[in-house]
Amino acid sequence: MARPSKAPERRAELIEVARRAVLDRGVLNLRLRDIAEGAGLSSGSVLYYFPTLTDLLQEVQREAVARFCSARELAAATKSSPVERLRAMIRSGLPTGPADELCVLLYELGTIARRDPVYAARHITLYEQQVRIYTGILEAGAATGEFTLTADAVSIARNLVALEDG
Repeated sequence: MARPSKAPERRAELIEVARRAVLDRGVLNLRLRDIAEGAGLSSGSVLYYFPTLTDLLQEVQREAVARFCSARELAAATKSSPVERLRAMIRSGLPTGPADELCVLLYELGTIARRDPVYAARHITLYEQQVRIYTGILEAGAATGEFTLTADAVSIARNLVALEDG
């Protein structure tokens, strides 16, 4: 009987090692060898699971974006009023400090978005997801009379995300 594949576990391990390496070295100083050494593998073995370093970092970015958006949605969803949801959304979108690993990771990986269309597309997806959450909160607040919007909810939501991103 064939042994079950350990590829999913190995891929997850490599993604975690790459995430840690980006946080430790920065994305611009990162080398495939850093990840291989961190995982106790050869560079060729890493390339067996991810054809290029770019592919591996794209997966790190995909997971980081998913975690960030999920955390923000959850933070807003746990509040009952639109005002409380808006506060939670704003708080969850700002770095808690220099040790906020998820925000540091997203900022590091965001530097690649200027040069790589896949990273750029995922960065746009992150932006659009945040705008969608804000828009829902703003529209709910306007519907209940808690907010008086001076522009359409989407425009305000875009401005809020832009303010968060600095």
